[in-house]
Amino acid sequence: MFKSVFTKYISAIILILFVSFIILATVLSSTINDYAQDAKSDSLVQVANTVLGFMYTRDGNGQNALAVNDFNKYISERGEMLRSVIYALDVYTEDIDAFITDASGNVLLSNYVTESAPSEVININKVPMKIVDAVIKNGSYTGTDLIEGSGNTKYLVYALPIRNYSNPACGVLFVCTSNFSIPELNSSMINTVVMSCLWILLATMIAVYFISERITSPLKYMSRAAKSFAQGRFDVRVPVAGYDEISELAVAFNTMAASLANSDELRRSFLANVSHDLRTPMTTISGFIDGIIDGTIPPEKHEYYLDIIRNEVRRLSRLVSSLLDITRIQAGERKFTKSAFDICEMARVILISFEQKIEEKKLDVEFVCDSDKMLAWADRDAVYQILYNICDNAVKFSAQGAKYRITISEKAKKLHISVYNEGQGIKEEDLPYVFDRFYKSDKSRGLDKTGVGLGMYIAKTIIDAHEETISVKSEYGKFCEFTFTLSYIREAEIKKNK
Repeated sequence: MFKSVFTKYISAIILILFVSFIILATVLSSTINDYAQDAKSDSLVQVANTVLGFMYTRDGNGQNALAVNDFNKYISERGEMLRSVIYALDVYTEDIDAFITDASGNVLLSNYVTESAPSEVININKVPMKIVDAVIKNGSYTGTDLIEGSGNTKYLVYALPIRNYSNPACGVLFVCTSNFSIPELNSSMINTVVMSCLWILLATMIAVYFISERITSPLKYMSRAAKSFAQGRFDVRVPVAGYDEISELAVAFNTMAASLANSDELRRSFLANVSHDLRTPMTTISGFIDGIIDGTIPPEKHEYYLDIIRNEVRRLSRLVSSLLDITRIQAGERKFTKSAFDICEMARVILISFEQKIEEKKLDVEFVCDSDKMLAWADRDAVYQILYNICDNAVKFSAQGAKYRITISEKAKKLHISVYNEGQGIKEEDLPYVFDRFYKSDKSRGLDKTGVGLGMYIAKTIIDAHEETISVKSEYGKFCEFTFTLSYIREAEIKKNK
């Protein structure tokens, strides 16, 4: 039912508007009724005071009261005049009834005249004593009651005691009305709110349609693109419009698509390289072994060709070892044990191991170290693997007679190890992918005949595990320099921790 964003938005907004309408209508209706009741109460007070003002005269003490002692006789003699006053006030104030009782609650006078009188006029004979007692005790009474003889209609009642010169409460004046709400105003108010809500709902639906379309359109493109990715097509891109969060998501999605496309290209390149690196030595090994077995290769050449076979087997072993290393790193099975070791001595040993290759290329070697002994805090074997691989690549891609330099320096408690060589270098567009899996800058395999593009990825992974950094600078056709950092520790610190 709520599958689309538009449906969810509209349903939520309709629910919010409906609840808001109920709350608004309730509050407004309550406010209007309270206002109407207050207004009617004021009218009842004015009517009651007017009737008493007509009845009372001022006594010798300056108090207003009836000038007679016999209250029933007063009502009998002046009843018609009082009824006329009440009628006149009823016409003026609209739908207000009045009646007078004695101190026992018996009705002595009301504006009900005959059985043919309008139905809304109250026809009662007695008022409950609890109301009469409340009036006499408190000096007045205001309440909403069901008055006997008025059906099920509730009345707003206001009452005052009537006193004469000798009795403070010889009777009670009741003024009441059943019309103390404003249904027409309530109905008009509700209609107005309903119409406003309908217009707001229409405008909201239009706004939500365009907003949801703005939001969902890129999502639909992303959904289609994701399905294309699942089928192995990474050339699909999501249109980007604007600068909001959805646009940022679309940009991030396109970046991911480009990364996936590049990874797929690297994977294809890797498979091609691995296939080549596996097929070539196996073909060589198979051919030479067959030649030795069938006698094509004479016995005096066996040692020569067995040496070639041994080198090819080692080459296969290195390839398998690199693949296994990657698998262990990705699975988190390779653990790194940190210890203190002399990085300068390690660099010297590695440099000496390349002596023959350096001599063949007649490289101009420089070894720069801030101190004869500089201690690094890292996994010794892992760092050896990284430095050996970088130095090997530097020799491999150096030009004949070019400069070759290893630099080790200390900055801000970090060791910076750099390997610089002049030669082929790396193209600028290839620099972001140097540390990716399966990447090979020498795609023609003219210089690098043994690598498969895994060394720098393994190096980057090991450095990341040490929470250090590795970077590369290069200018194609001129130079290349790899630099990585390690934690630096002093001998004094080692002795202190022992």
